[in-house]
Amino acid sequence: MNWNFRLLRGLARLTFAQQLILLALVPATAATLVAIAVLTRQHLGNLTELMRANAQTVALQVATVAQAPLARMDRRALARTAQTGTYQPHVQQVQIWTEDGEIVANSETVDRRRGEGLQVVVPIVSDDGRHNGKVMVEIGLDAVQSARRSVWLNVALVLAMSLLGVGLAGWWAARRISEPIRALGEAVDRLGAGEAASVAIEGTSEVRHLQHGFNQAARALAESHRLLQSRINEATAELARKNQLLEVASQAKTRLLAAASHDLRQPLHALTLFSDGLANGETDPVKLQRIGHIRECVDSLDRLFSELLNLSQLDAGVLQPQWADFPLDRLFDEISRNFRPVAEQQGLRLVVRKTELWVRCDYVMLSRILNNLVSNSLRHTVEGGVLIGARARGKGVRIDVVDTGVGIAAHHQARVFEEFYQVEPASRSNAPGGARGMGLGLATVQRLAELLNTRVELSSRLHKGTCVRVQVRAAPAALPAPVAPAPTLVTAADDNGASLADLRILVIDDERTILEGLSVVLGNWGATVLAAQTRAEALALADGWDTPPDVVVSDLLLQGGDNGLDVIAALERHPNGIGAGTARLLVTGETKPDRLREVAAAGIAVLYKPVSPRVLRQAIQAQRAAALMVAAGL
Repeated sequence: MNWNFRLLRGLARLTFAQQLILLALVPATAATLVAIAVLTRQHLGNLTELMRANAQTVALQVATVAQAPLARMDRRALARTAQTGTYQPHVQQVQIWTEDGEIVANSETVDRRRGEGLQVVVPIVSDDGRHNGKVMVEIGLDAVQSARRSVWLNVALVLAMSLLGVGLAGWWAARRISEPIRALGEAVDRLGAGEAASVAIEGTSEVRHLQHGFNQAARALAESHRLLQSRINEATAELARKNQLLEVASQAKTRLLAAASHDLRQPLHALTLFSDGLANGETDPVKLQRIGHIRECVDSLDRLFSELLNLSQLDAGVLQPQWADFPLDRLFDEISRNFRPVAEQQGLRLVVRKTELWVRCDYVMLSRILNNLVSNSLRHTVEGGVLIGARARGKGVRIDVVDTGVGIAAHHQARVFEEFYQVEPASRSNAPGGARGMGLGLATVQRLAELLNTRVELSSRLHKGTCVRVQVRAAPAALPAPVAPAPTLVTAADDNGASLADLRILVIDDERTILEGLSVVLGNWGATVLAAQTRAEALALADGWDTPPDVVVSDLLLQGGDNGLDVIAALERHPNGIGAGTARLLVTGETKPDRLREVAAAGIAVLYKPVSPRVLRQAIQAQRAAALMVAAGL
């Protein structure tokens, strides 16, 4: 079976032409060999019978001559008679026997080598019909052997000529049949490669019919391909046009949001400063309550603008992961401190489970992801609470944020990570004052997760709650390294911060209301405030002061296309300007990606409007401390 299988597999590797030639040769060879074998056997048989008949004739002749000498028992005459018999062609031996079997005469050839012989015995009959003896004649079969050799030589020649003729005929037939098929196969390959293909009409009628059908199919396919390519080109052009329109619309949206964000942040920033100034020293409960309502509205607007700012920072590409190993419990403690008062105010429970796990991640980005998830869970939870926990999974750590909120229907779950997508009405907010987001929290989570090369998974059941899982890399436990807060992500500080007494602060902003608000707030904290709206006013103040200010707080965009970075650089070049001991701080409402990249490249701490007074005070104190260390050479 294995031999047959290997034979069939070997035949399958032959080309079509080779198989046709083999198909012609095998039957022709078999038929020729059978015919030659039959004819050769018949020829040799006839030749042998002929030799036997010749021996019979010689024996009869010897028997006739030996009749009389045998009757007289004339041995000499019998010997001559026997010798006369050996003179006949191919006769090798002649013997004359008496009736009793006695050899009375024997003659055999001695002048040549004897070979295989054929013996014939003939009786010697007297005139009265009695058997007086016998004659044995042995005739050589050399002629038969020679004929056999000649026959095999002729067989080989005939077989070779036959096979050559059959092979040539098979090759011609194979070429005539396989060549059009081979050309047809090459045309199919060209057609499959997308090239134009056709074959010449030639060969047998069946092959010509096949070639004609192929040419028709190739022309139809080429026409279909041309029409399809034309439609693809039209669709591609239409898609490019629509993409261009979408790009233009997206850029217009970005410019609109950036412009609106900047223009709205300015008065909101001033409102934040003035609301703090109103609360300073106020003791009337009614007024304090109204000021509290104002602050709640300002905080709500601040959250909405922060969502836009986070997305703008991601679009601008100014955020890049700063990888570090840190204990996850440190981040969990921070989340607990930030959100536990919010949960208690809503009558909810916030459970943050202790963990010994360490992770390798960007602390600020992971903090923003979890803050957004917890804030979103609290916003959409009516009763119950939110659970935050972590567990090891293989080489990573899975962080779960689980709530008992309103849940998300299955057909909404795939889209909640899209920008500006919100589920209505099941996700009505339960936050104080009805505060709601813009549908950017989860979109920001998704974008930050992509920067961290991780994934966020969501599972939810309507009216049962939601679970969001974040996968991060695990890290071996070690002594925690201090995490320096990013200058662009300053968060709320304790209201009982240190005083700014005896600090000289230069404030630069082209909005008069913001300058007045800053002057009131900073003055209430004991600082001496120098105010300027333009570069010229700032340089004029530099001409007149005895010592440079301790801190410079400047807006980014100023009148006449000027910006705070250039003004700070001009003050640094001024002979009486600021030096290494002066802290620098930018405050801006700008969200355009190119501006954000410019700010990030400047290396100066920045706050984004609206800025709460306590955040502003914390930033001023931090930058002042850093500037003193630089000035001291530490």
